[in-house]
Amino acid sequence: MKVCRFQIGKEIFTGTINGESVTVLENNSPGNQTYPLAEVQLITPVTPSKIVCVGRNYADHAAELGNEVPKEPLLFLKAPSALIGSGDVIKLPKQSAQVEHEGELAVIIGRRCKNLYDDDDPTSYVFGYSCLNDVTARDLQKKDGQFTRAKSFDTFCPIGPFIETDFDPENGWVTTRVNGSIRQKDKFSQMVFPVDFLIRYISNMMTLMPGDVIATGTPAGVGKIEAGDVCEVEIDGIGILRNPVQ
Repeated sequence: MKVCRFQIGKEIFTGTINGESVTVLENNSPGNQTYPLAEVQLITPVTPSKIVCVGRNYADHAAELGNEVPKEPLLFLKAPSALIGSGDVIKLPKQSAQVEHEGELAVIIGRRCKNLYDDDDPTSYVFGYSCLNDVTARDLQKKDGQFTRAKSFDTFCPIGPFIETDFDPENGWVTTRVNGSIRQKDKFSQMVFPVDFLIRYISNMMTLMPGDVIATGTPAGVGKIEAGDVCEVEIDGIGILRNPVQ
């Protein structure tokens, strides 16, 4: 099931996408209101309390930046105010001369998740999955020695276009394109720490709430984006997150 949030005028709805139409969800079930998909404005599919990101979760990406693969997940937070939806503009800040794309799989938490044990099933806490672009001011990341500023400028977290609730992250692929040219392509099985491990690990440090996002890391091939570019993150079985750069 593809779940989205969309806007008509000043009203915001949650709905499910079926072909070329979207049906409003009422009490978690499809209602009677259906609209042509072309006539609604899709917005960010979630409004999380936090975005938990995983750094260097692909060995090739760690190597391309001259870093070792961490022995435990390298976590950092990205400001929720950085969120934008598919079609929205990534705005390049004047403070950076090296803004880069990072295509990733996003995990959307479905219910409160805390202190999971080894015999708990982490995937039972997942609502669904989406595409995410962990836009990064690489020069500021290197200058600061930590990630907060470089990762959290407004518009630096495109996500969407919707959430797919029926998806197998163990067998998926992510592809990032800039102006139609492939920059990144890798399968999720190449993650150093897979999705179930990450959920369990994070839950033992911070409580994950419904709607929270885990950005699972990016493969090799990150690169600069410039004004006038169009950046796409595609995951087979989910969709294409497309954002112009300005």
